[in-house]
Amino acid sequence: MAAKSASSKRTTRKSGKSDPAVSYDEFKTHEGRRYTGMKVGRSHKWYYDKGEWKEKKITPDLWQISYAVTKRRAGRAPEGSGVPVGTEYHWYVLAHQNVCKLDANDYTTSLSGLKFKIAYKKADNGKWSATPQTQRKRMISFLRDVIEDLEKEQEEGAAASAPVDANRRSPRRGQRTRPPSVVKRSRAG
Repeated sequence: MAAKSASSKRTTRKSGKSDPAVSYDEFKTHEGRRYTGMKVGRSHKWYYDKGEWKEKKITPDLWQISYAVTKRRAGRAPEGSGVPVGTEYHWYVLAHQNVCKLDANDYTTSLSGLKFKIAYKKADNGKWSATPQTQRKRMISFLRDVIEDLEKEQEEGAAASAPVDANRRSPRRGQRTRPPSVVKRSRAG
């Protein structure tokens, strides 16, 4: 088979659509920052094997948790896409866990929230992309952004329940009334 030209590598011959295996590694930009990997706005679906969730009560309202399981892609990864086998990631997860007791031994549970990439370890060199100190700084920055957004939401809630001022102008059409999401404007880089 003859070698493909640079332009034909980016698209499939039949459909003219972008080749995920190639586009994954291409540089993209988001809010002025260059990155590689899956494009912002795309999503994955995973299935989790039977895992082990452990928890220990630390204070009346605080629990320490650990969870270990293998996750499996719901579909198939495009041939040649993604990082090499052996690549590792350090994510920081901040989430709501909602549970409902069904009987003496069973609960339904759902988890929703944010996960923030702190660092990664390339399979070929075994080194993390950031030192432990830099990883901690990224976590602090992420948490500050979350706190800032929560405080703005709280202020907006208080303002919404305050008496209406007849002289106060409402936002112009198209003007932002909510702060940007933490996901969109995280300071960590």
